[in-house]
Amino acid sequence: MDTTRRTARLAGVLFIITFVTSIPAALLLYTPVLEDASYIVGAGAADTGVALGAFLEVLLIIANVGTAVVLFPVLKRQSEPLALGYVSARLVECTFIAIGIVSLLSVLTLRQDFAGAGGDPGTFETVGQSLVAIHDWTFLLGPGWVVGVGNGLILGWLMYRSGLVPRGMALLGLVAGPILLAGGTAVLLGIIEPDSALKNLAAGPEFVWELSLGIYLMVKGFKPSPITTGIAAAGAPPAYHDVDA
Repeated sequence: MDTTRRTARLAGVLFIITFVTSIPAALLLYTPVLEDASYIVGAGAADTGVALGAFLEVLLIIANVGTAVVLFPVLKRQSEPLALGYVSARLVECTFIAIGIVSLLSVLTLRQDFAGAGGDPGTFETVGQSLVAIHDWTFLLGPGWVVGVGNGLILGWLMYRSGLVPRGMALLGLVAGPILLAGGTAVLLGIIEPDSALKNLAAGPEFVWELSLGIYLMVKGFKPSPITTGIAAAGAPPAYHDVDA
């Protein structure tokens, strides 16, 4: 039981890290380059902030994958195919995030090239806007869509069926996932704008579900369930096996 407690605590900490690393990048550090079409031909006053945001998102990728890896040995006792699906969804989400990071770092590199070579401003602005558009789409398809499948539907279902967390909390994940998917699909089809109030509202339940899950696992750990009982009876750790053992 001490092992499952440590596993739950680590998973909870990793979920909290995903919030700590993603929010500053998305809401603060990336804003100058995302909202200024001429940033690529400017003085680059926010280059350091954008680079810091990229670094935080690299940590976000590590934490995202970490949540899936840490929880997999526990969740597979409920359903190994779905547990693998959760890991896969996390990897797909992180792939989109990585592409977004590269696109914004490319803006910084091209801005520095423009400052040194004195290129055509119009051409550079067009390229810069294209790179920002790539970031915006990766944000929609990764955190704004795949998360609804992975963290919402799959993880919510696994937590609900396993009883590892309160059923009401897990039910929130099952509701939040489809709502996030609906909002992302509406943006994809051009029904609503990416920065509209409806899109932000659709992301709200998923935000609450993941935050509450992280806090609960970090503070309370897993609820007693057949899975935790089985792990204790087996006497085997639910995570981290030594390959050489």
